[in-house]
Order: sequence, then structure tokens, then C-alpha cells
Amino acid sequence: MVLNITEAAIYRVNEMLQEEDSQDKYLRFGVQGGGCSGLSYKLGFEDTMNEELDIVEEHDGLQVIINNQDAAIIEGTKIDFKQNMMGGGFTIDNPNAIVSCGCGSSFKTATNAGTPDPNC
Repeated sequence: MVLNITEAAIYRVNEMLQEEDSQDKYLRFGVQGGGCSGLSYKLGFEDTMNEELDIVEEHDGLQVIINNQDAAIIEGTKIDFKQNMMGGGFTIDNPNAIVSCGCGSSFKTATNAGTPDPNC
């Protein structure tokens, strides 16, 4: 398994899928160039997957798609959902990130610096 997704995160994603009446969708997690540090996370829903380019993991019934090229960058990443008085949100703990921006949504690894956004 590439990812570790907590029960709280799985529960919240399933709630979101029910709210959108989208039980047939996949959760896609990956990275893209950008952000202050060079890479940023992508998290969203998709209807389809590409069997040649994607890995599918199942986490307690939740189908998660990861692009093959992103797998090494996010190997061992933990996705959690934290509830607090201001609402809640997903947290991402990537053991491969050697630098992160202040907000935690942008990072780089020892082997991949990405493409930093010059406007950050």
C-alpha cells in the first residue's frame, strides 16, 4: 500500500460521497507542480481510472486512485481528518517531504523539487 488513510478520513470521504450522491466515484490522491515549495497535493473525486497509468488501492471499501508517477513521492503518506471548533479538514503527513511551506500544502522531496510558483 502506498497510502495510510485513517478511519476518520475514510468516514469523512464517504460522507462527502453520499452528500454528492457519488458512491460510484474514486478518490484520487496525487501531486502536481506548484506552490511555494514546488509540489502540491491533489485530492478529489473521479469517475474513471486509467489502468495503464494508475494504481488502485482499497481502504475499508474506499477506492483510491494514485498515478504511477506519484507513488514514489507519496509512499507512506498518512491522510487523516481532524475535527475542531472551526470545522475540520484533512491533514497530510508525507514522510518523503524534506521541505514544506508554512501552510503545509506545498512541499518538495529529496528527489523531486517540482516547479515552485514564482508568485508565492
